[in-house]
Amino acid sequence: MDTSYTLVSGPPPLADYLRLRRDSGLTPKNAEQGAGAIAGSWSACHVVDAEGTPVAMGRTIGDGGWYFHIADIATDPAHQRRGIGRQIVEWLVADVRSRAPKGAYVSLVGDPPGQRLYRDLGFDDVAPGLGMALVTD
Repeated sequence: MDTSYTLVSGPPPLADYLRLRRDSGLTPKNAEQGAGAIAGSWSACHVVDAEGTPVAMGRTIGDGGWYFHIADIATDPAHQRRGIGRQIVEWLVADVRSRAPKGAYVSLVGDPPGQRLYRDLGFDDVAPGLGMALVTD
């Protein structure tokens, strides 16, 4: 990540959270969902450009004990391929390592565009397990 970007501890403002999800190709969420996600995060960070505009983000959901899930890794398409996503994931993992008890389990869902990055950072497939989801009505 070059010096025109700054990593900021904490989530981006709600409007930017919603925009980054949408613009990066993640499933769009409404303001109520976004506010709950931000409030329910164990930790979060975002990256701003030279003008102070949030261009990327990520967060960790966790119980504070042993289970942590990295979510919402999103980079504005105009700022991708510059190492920003890597910096965010590295920051989130370092935060878990520094504040969680030893032996923490950190998971994430690696969509195809990010799988190589996540493997490079030490994440492994959970096979033979299979990620599963339920979306409520």
